[in-house]
Amino acid sequence: MSDKAPQIAIRRSMLGRARGLGAAKSGTAHWWAMKTTSLALVPLTLWFLGSVIALQGASRKDVAAWASGPITAALLLAMIAALFHHLYLGLQTVIEDYIHDERPRLIWLLLTKGACWLLALAASVSVLKLAFTG
Repeated sequence: MSDKAPQIAIRRSMLGRARGLGAAKSGTAHWWAMKTTSLALVPLTLWFLGSVIALQGASRKDVAAWASGPITAALLLAMIAALFHHLYLGLQTVIEDYIHDERPRLIWLLLTKGACWLLALAASVSVLKLAFTG
């Protein structure tokens, strides 16, 4: 027996090593997007829940007046953007991990992305309508 330790050959291109990309080529960016959206959602969700509790029992007119403020509308739109982006990233991970066939995976990813975009658009239009028309 030899006293030498076994050698493991890592077959990565020089460009891949320089960029630090793994086999999936985008895991780090996906991970950072998940972390930044979750970090943004913590204060936005706490603010939203506090606002909903404070507005409990308020009339529609009072809620419309609250939502029509520029800072409130901007925070609501930021929460919608972060929420649906985070939702899509999480669903994308689940789909990629559990659907192994290429074509069904692509179809599910496209359907999920479309649904998230449509829901985010509907929520944003609702906030803008409430903010501008009361």
